Amino acid sequence: MAGTLFDPISEDDEARSASSPAPVPSQTGPLAARMRPQTLDEVLGQDHLIGPHGPIRKVLETGHLPSMILWGPPGTGKTTLAAIIAKTAGYHLHEISATASGVKDVRAAVAEAIARHRHTGRRTVVFIDEIHRFNKGQQDALLPNVEAGDVVLIGATTENPSFEVNAALLSRSILYRTQPLNAEAIGDLIDRALDDAQLPTHIIAEDARGALIHAADGDARVALTGLEAAASVASETITLTDVQAALANPHLRYDKGGDHHYDQVSAFIKSMRGSDVHAAMYWLTRMLAAGEDPRFLARRMIILASEDIGLADPQALIQATAAFEALEKVGLPEARYALSQACLYLSLAPKSNSVTRAMHAADAEVARLGNAPVPAHLRDAHYKSAQKLGHGEGYIYPHNDPRGWVEQQYGPDGLGRIYSPGKHGDEQTITKWRRDR
Repeated sequence: MAGTLFDPISEDDEARSASSPAPVPSQTGPLAARMRPQTLDEVLGQDHLIGPHGPIRKVLETGHLPSMILWGPPGTGKTTLAAIIAKTAGYHLHEISATASGVKDVRAAVAEAIARHRHTGRRTVVFIDEIHRFNKGQQDALLPNVEAGDVVLIGATTENPSFEVNAALLSRSILYRTQPLNAEAIGDLIDRALDDAQLPTHIIAEDARGALIHAADGDARVALTGLEAAASVASETITLTDVQAALANPHLRYDKGGDHHYDQVSAFIKSMRGSDVHAAMYWLTRMLAAGEDPRFLARRMIILASEDIGLADPQALIQATAAFEALEKVGLPEARYALSQACLYLSLAPKSNSVTRAMHAADAEVARLGNAPVPAHLRDAHYKSAQKLGHGEGYIYPHNDPRGWVEQQYGPDGLGRIYSPGKHGDEQTITKWRRDR
């Protein structure tokens, strides 16, 4: 009935789902497992989805559970949330590993779900963590049964589903985006975890708590793992030194091919285009530290050298290409010098998109003029009988003119203007030369 949550599952239902129960806090496992939430009210940091007016809570109140995709960075509770949703709805939960399962496993899960519903009346949630790792065939195998309502799909992914999930499957699911936990939520999580009976100490210094919140960067798993590691080396109080030792390597959130990848690459390109040398160096360094393919970054700089600088500074393309060649010859970490030099040069160079504009204008002219004939005086006159056809007749050789150029028709009839120099850098010289000639 609308306005109430699903009825709690019965003991019989619980027994029927024993083969794939919702995650239960471990009594002996890692702290992150021991702190696993069991209800919507215990989940931290996702109030926009499960708060009093959150869409997932509202969906659960309707009595009808749709398929959904949970998209967000690691450590935001996607797996836990999927399990709680299934449990709250009274559905059986069947988990499938996206890395270890094939089409056969998908079909077997669906067959079990159909049989379960026929014999017990209980519906099934098929949960696929990191669903973007499913190939097209595996995703297609789910589609007919999701569409028919044989199973409810809950997929979780750290990568942008618009790029990684089949459009047909995505269109039949509701997309919910989980957010990194804010500092307050991470702090509440740490305070809650300090009560765990298995921690050697239950006291943390304020500066250590702040450092752990900062290092977690919105990832609950990192916060709990760091807390547990720091507690294991602490005496009576977890100190800043304990936290720093536990988190010696900074936690940089970055999924190659995923949303963070596209966002950070976009920021990198736009920083160089906007001549913000400081931001450009930050994004370059951060992506390299997170494991981005340096060749990809070098290729992007080569593209930018023509797309956003072009003839305003022709050396930009040379610098970018040289950085790519240096990377190929010496590799990382030494090639960071060359990549950084190219990044600095491109950021500081005068900007012009005249190459881009010329390309678009040329595309438009080719489309407009179609197969326009070559003017007769420009046609090849070197083969036998060409002169009889009038090829080359009237052509003026530019080098015979003291200026080095001559005014004559070079394009097809009706060709419009394609290149217009920019107003910065070397293109000012081009503009002057064109005006004075």
